[in-house]
Amino acid sequence: MELEKKHSISLQGEKQVTIHAPGTVANMVCGFDVLGMCLKEPFDIMQVRLLDEKKITIISKDGYELPTDPAQNTAGAPLIEMLNEIEGSIGFEVTIQKNIKPGSGLGSSAASAAGAVVGANHLLGNIFSNEDLVRFAMFGEKVASGVKHADNIAPCIYGGVTLIRSIFPLDIITIPAPDFFVTVVHPQIEVRTSDARQILRKEVQLKAAIKQWGNIAGLVAGLLKNDLALVGRSLEDVIIEPVRSILIPGFDEVKTKCKEAGALGGGISGSGPSIFMLSTTETIAKDVEAVMKEVFDTIGINYHTYVTTINKTGAQIIT
Repeated sequence: MELEKKHSISLQGEKQVTIHAPGTVANMVCGFDVLGMCLKEPFDIMQVRLLDEKKITIISKDGYELPTDPAQNTAGAPLIEMLNEIEGSIGFEVTIQKNIKPGSGLGSSAASAAGAVVGANHLLGNIFSNEDLVRFAMFGEKVASGVKHADNIAPCIYGGVTLIRSIFPLDIITIPAPDFFVTVVHPQIEVRTSDARQILRKEVQLKAAIKQWGNIAGLVAGLLKNDLALVGRSLEDVIIEPVRSILIPGFDEVKTKCKEAGALGGGISGSGPSIFMLSTTETIAKDVEAVMKEVFDTIGINYHTYVTTINKTGAQIIT
């Protein structure tokens, strides 16, 4: 088997960039590991600096106890893979101000991974494609959860809504999305992705699988046709949500009351504990936020809320 040719580089431009690496909503209710959506808020702020020696340095500015060993860090592992495909003695220093809390279900690990490779690629003169960047960044997700998956990574890099038809080989489809407003509540409890995966059933009934396939197809068709009613009907998960929702206090009440307040629908963001809801107007989205606050105030769990929109550009170079 012929080895893949390494990329030659000619460095004449910037030596450091700042990146806004946005949060994401994985699964989008029924699309476990195959659908994802990029958010305008929250986002991490990252700096990537080019080094003249082959090493990777990770600096955390947020107080989270994250690994500084690049191979064990969600930003470092993708850069190791990138450097393996580059000729020359260069490296990167990555500084991370993490505003997306780890374990929030809002793609914290994906933001670090995607932000690192987007910033590094910019410094290298954009020699890698977006698909390459997803391929590298998935190594960060493997560090975080033990599994390579792209439903957070792809929307964080491409922006908007993405469908991951396949991981091996990688096949990513961007889907035009209506201008939804997205309301998110993040209860201040942690649900680790690796733990949330372990409780899932290894087998599902054919009847449930058929219903899930119909919902995924309906959701994609609804987005493509701008059929909001179809989107709302399709935001149903009969396989994953019934299991994972037991980890999130107040989930059923939040979902029911938010739909009564006018939301199209929604559910668990990623592996949780964050919950997201889609709305057609900012007014409805803020009404939904008020409902979320009321439920968690009553339960007595601290929380953060966001009223935001779909980010159609993904991780962005700022300077």
